[in-house]
Amino acid sequence: MPSITNITEGMRNRRAAMDPPQFNIVSLLLLLACVIPGVAVAIVWKQPFGAIIGVVLGLIAAASPQVAQQWERAVVLRLGSYTGLRGPGLFWIIPGIDRVSSWIDQRVITTSFAAEQTLTSDTVPVNVDAVLFWMVYDPEKAALEVQDYKLAVSWAAQTALRDIIGRTPLTVLLRGREQIEAQLQKLIDERSTPWGVTVQSVEMRDVIIPESLQDAMSREAQAAREKEARIILGQAEVEIAHLFAHAAESYQHNPTALHLRAMNILYEGIKEKGALMLVPSTAVETMGLGGLLGTAALRQQTISSQTEETAQANGPVA
Repeated sequence: MPSITNITEGMRNRRAAMDPPQFNIVSLLLLLACVIPGVAVAIVWKQPFGAIIGVVLGLIAAASPQVAQQWERAVVLRLGSYTGLRGPGLFWIIPGIDRVSSWIDQRVITTSFAAEQTLTSDTVPVNVDAVLFWMVYDPEKAALEVQDYKLAVSWAAQTALRDIIGRTPLTVLLRGREQIEAQLQKLIDERSTPWGVTVQSVEMRDVIIPESLQDAMSREAQAAREKEARIILGQAEVEIAHLFAHAAESYQHNPTALHLRAMNILYEGIKEKGALMLVPSTAVETMGLGGLLGTAALRQQTISSQTEETAQANGPVA
């Protein structure tokens, strides 16, 4: 996770890369316009001071034109006093008197910041990584009210993140990211508004908690799901008991229906091939299955006897 030192160094490198070149095509033309006549005077009239004067005037004139990019504003100081903003495009300064103190980038800037080993309100150490999207809406304040507005915004974002984490419990930090991001945006914007900076959005990229706590939270979630499953099973048992009670009331004055239901249960239990079911003798007596089974067995025996007699009467087949 990047530290604030790395962030600061990266911002300084980017700022140096974004500074516009002080030498442009207009400066080159002015330099040539002053040097060429001086050289010509030195060659024709044998006056070497002409070339020296031309070079000096050319260098002074070349420092006068400046060019600001479309997204930049130049802060111009005249003998140390603020005179105004210049740009975008070509503008002129008085060399030796005017100075461009800073170049303000008015595009949306992204700054990554982090809070390492920060304790939440319930004393849990976390590492939080976030990204800040901001821009300069008032270049004059950004140049005059703060020494380094980019570094100031970075520090303000990091301290605000630590402040929010310190008064937020872990569960809210993990589940309420949108709320935390809104609070961060508001807090950073309040601190950076006097610098001419406005915060557009804050996005939390990652929240890292200790591995031991991750295991504990995983076991807690598993226990909560098991508890919920047991509650659902208990509710199902209660509903089934109510249905059985209602069925018992229906079978109470209708023994035939009860016997049919019992026989259907037996049938469902033994209809599968190879199934075996043990039925208590009391159940057989109650349902009157003994007589039914005896009648079925007698009928089967009678059919078998008739088949044998018919076979004997017909004799052996030639």
